Amino acid sequence: MITLSIIDEENRKKILSASYRVLEETGVKIDHPEIFTKLCEAGCRGDEEKKRIYFPGSLVKEKLKLCPPSARFADRQGGMTIAEPGGPSVFWTGNALNFTRGKETRPITERLFAEFCRVVDALPFIRGVVGTNLHEIPPEAKDFVGFRVMMENTSKHLRPCIYTPQGAAIIVEMAQAYLAEAGEELRSRPIVSTGYTIVSPLHWTREGLEVYARTAGYGMPAMINSECISGATSPVTLAGTLVLANAEALSGIVINQILEPGRPCIYNLGFSHVMDMRTAEPTTGAPENGLLGAAGAAFARDLNLPSAAWTCSDSACVDSQGAFERAVVGLVQLLGGANIIWGAGNLEFTRAISSEQAVIDNEIITAAQRVKQGIEVSEETLALELIQEMKSEANYLSSDFTMKHFRKELASSGLVNRHRRSAWEKRGSKSLEEAAREQVEKILKKEPVERQDEKGLEKVRAIEKKWLGKILK
Repeated sequence: MITLSIIDEENRKKILSASYRVLEETGVKIDHPEIFTKLCEAGCRGDEEKKRIYFPGSLVKEKLKLCPPSARFADRQGGMTIAEPGGPSVFWTGNALNFTRGKETRPITERLFAEFCRVVDALPFIRGVVGTNLHEIPPEAKDFVGFRVMMENTSKHLRPCIYTPQGAAIIVEMAQAYLAEAGEELRSRPIVSTGYTIVSPLHWTREGLEVYARTAGYGMPAMINSECISGATSPVTLAGTLVLANAEALSGIVINQILEPGRPCIYNLGFSHVMDMRTAEPTTGAPENGLLGAAGAAFARDLNLPSAAWTCSDSACVDSQGAFERAVVGLVQLLGGANIIWGAGNLEFTRAISSEQAVIDNEIITAAQRVKQGIEVSEETLALELIQEMKSEANYLSSDFTMKHFRKELASSGLVNRHRRSAWEKRGSKSLEEAAREQVEKILKKEPVERQDEKGLEKVRAIEKKWLGKILK
């Protein structure tokens, strides 16, 4: 496997040391009184008037030791992904406000999100589905209604977008009820995970901390997100942004280990962005986003924690900009070793999702994973005996050796054009975007697969109905 080194070990130590100083000397604003008290009881220094907690380095290191070095993410088909330092990378979708088709965009409705989930369910290299905003659903119910939509339309790992602490608790109730139907529980079968983002710089809101509190106690993986914007909410230098982001993520890990010792935590500096100084807009498709994500993965390895990142494009439609930005940023994050990479199907600085983009991203992921695999050199792959046998005969295509090895050695694509012009024209002269749209239509025309978990889903719907009734009173 190829691993890209973004920052050498000596400089990583300098950045981490600076992060410890930020935590101990500058501190973090904590808006949650109960968690503020718990942190003080654990050994932090607190300033109640300023709502500020100062984390001693010894406490941070003590709580880091409680974190498991891996986190498990289950799907609903019996699969389990293990995220761990040096382990494989998997790709998930991302949350958004709008749904884009071609150059047109509109608010995401329940129907459109269900369609998106169905498409992603058919794409083998996208392993998780992230919840998103549902336009017609009240804010207090968006997260758990979205979770039900995901449950009904995909069997992949689910990462709902959390809008309220109560919504997070309802999702846990839904997941537990669904799993109980099969005699399982969330701790042993984590089909859903959660997380929240600190407000940069250095401010944990009551809502974010309450989400962690309401989902503690189930062994449920928690993603700790720093989402700095270099030049706006963090220093414009990438090294300075990493100092701040490291401090933010470490503070979240300490809080989660106080709430639930041993809870799996995903160390995530890969949601950080940079500011475009010409437009005063944060970007997701800039190369620096790849560098920050890959650097975050390196810090996570140093700390023996799983990591995450986010790859996206600033393009407002499905086009070549979307493809090249995602390919560059995603490849850097992948080679850097990020375990979970969000953003498949995302466009427009994560404001939109697109089924066509998800289909294209599935192809990009296929190619990028092949690059990370590298070149295997062994007695078998050197093929010396075959070369000697063939001499000057160009007939390798017919050899048993080729049949044995080509699937592993050569990446395959069913979407991109691999035909000469005449054959391409006979096939309709389709661009990549047109081919992606055609594949989306084929997926959506298929009859839904008959599900075997209807009783569990009925429990999920009953819980949704109960809480919607209370909210809409």
